[in-house]
Amino acid sequence: MADVKTKRDFRDRDRVSADEDYEVRYFAKQHRITPEQVRELISEHGNERKILQREARKLGDKAF
Repeated sequence: MADVKTKRDFRDRDRVSADEDYEVRYFAKQHRITPEQVRELISEHGNERKILQREARKLGDKAF
């Protein structure tokens, strides 16, 4: 079931949903990685945003 974007609150801002394409694309664009890499990170590390940001930075460092 898709997120209802009109209902906004703080509850899931600390999570990234692999099921929601727009969340994956947004996170990928923010960290300059591919959506596939985001899904891999979620499957390896869970969906907590802080952990994913840390791991995405590591991927970004490897690219340069």
